[in-house]
Amino acid sequence: QVQLVESGGGSVQPGGSLRLSCAASELMYSTYCLAWLRQAPGKEREGVSLVIYDGTTDYADSVKGRFIISRDNAKNTIYIQMNNLQPNDTGMYYCAEGPGGITDIQRPGVSRRFSSWGRGTQVTVSS
Repeated sequence: QVQLVESGGGSVQPGGSLRLSCAASELMYSTYCLAWLRQAPGKEREGVSLVIYDGTTDYADSVKGRFIISRDNAKNTIYIQMNNLQPNDTGMYYCAEGPGGITDIQRPGVSRRFSSWGRGTQVTVSS
């Protein structure tokens, strides 16, 4: 069973930065998609960014230009560098794995397409 472990969350002031990591014990799909999704209190889970097996990436409009997703294939690890964080970035950030056909992180219902999930890491942006 795939295990995904997130780390790197914390509390920062607006304008600050954080780098989250997600380490996978293994990958279920040879043509995989690894993604970051987040959920704020009282809101639905939403896609933040993804990277698929061929290096293609996608970002939610709300984070474009501020967040950068990257991967280390040798370590089965993905990262997301989050810059200029704002209060509406606050939430639990989850790492998830799904098939490589997932290419649009903003597609309605995208979270249902992922088959493995981490437990999440909390990000709080507040002054």
